[in-house]
Amino acid sequence: MLPILYSFRRCPYAIRARYTIATLGVPVSLREVVLKAKPESLLALGGRSSVPQLIDKNGTRYPESLDIIYWALSQSSDQSRVDSLWPSSLIQQNKMRAWIVYNDRFFKHWLDRYKYADRHLEHTEEYYRQRGEVFLKRLEKRLAKNTYLFGETMTLADIAIFPFIRQFAGVNFAWFEASEYRKVREWLTGFLDSYLFQMVMTKFPKWEEGEESSLFPMKL
Repeated sequence: MLPILYSFRRCPYAIRARYTIATLGVPVSLREVVLKAKPESLLALGGRSSVPQLIDKNGTRYPESLDIIYWALSQSSDQSRVDSLWPSSLIQQNKMRAWIVYNDRFFKHWLDRYKYADRHLEHTEEYYRQRGEVFLKRLEKRLAKNTYLFGETMTLADIAIFPFIRQFAGVNFAWFEASEYRKVREWLTGFLDSYLFQMVMTKFPKWEEGEESSLFPMKL
């Protein structure tokens, strides 16, 4: 019996969890959730019924995307890949966490308002975009030095952040393509054009109670 991953295809938190799982080749049973009609088995877990969530073979629950990511690291048999994504240096780990925390706590706040500016009428869409650009400027400066945020190798910091930049770019793609953030565009394109991203964004049918789950990751 494989661990069960409740997921939603377009959710950036779910994307980063699936991307990590796919990168590490850790098999799970994926259950695609429709947020307006969540399955009873997810609701029956109690507490938050957001996605992604993972239930391992022992019944342990991992209710947040970062919990799932760290779980995947612990399950991988490819230690060299684990070390590449998450170096053993506590100093490096803390630096990566700082970038992820900023993304999750601050950038996501402005991303949501930029994406749904018609629901947040206190300011204009342009205002919310400019607030989000504070993070894009930091990323651009960082990526001007290296291919990825922490050197020439992809790490968890990159995986954890790129789905949110993808959402930001999608609000007004013409603006993003014409913007000054050339290095950010190149970095994002590297993810979006990857084989792994195609796998991660595969469309699965809505999972129904009693149905078989989908094996993930799979070969395209």
